[in-house]
Amino acid sequence: MSAESDDILATAEAWRALGEHVALATVVETWGSSPRPAGSRLAVTASGRMAGSVSGGCIEGAVAEVAEGVMASGTPRLLDYGISDERAWEVGLACGGKLKVFVEPLA
Repeated sequence: MSAESDDILATAEAWRALGEHVALATVVETWGSSPRPAGSRLAVTASGRMAGSVSGGCIEGAVAEVAEGVMASGTPRLLDYGISDERAWEVGLACGGKLKVFVEPLA
């Protein structure tokens, strides 16, 4: 685990300690020219705070939207963005790569 990942996990835990609902998004697989490597993380709170990055900004908004639903339902989701995914182009993943992001609520 990198120091950056440790910092994001520490931030997420601090938010939880303050009573925030938090979801954690982790890049679990990449192919081609993906914006961030596997293991990159983004923490999202129900109040809209974010720390870290799973995409260098190009799909962060879409992942944050899913994170809201994950926090509400308690059900993790595996997201798939890439060249053949029209949603990826809509949110700005024009880099030509693919990535899978696992979004889970932190209990």
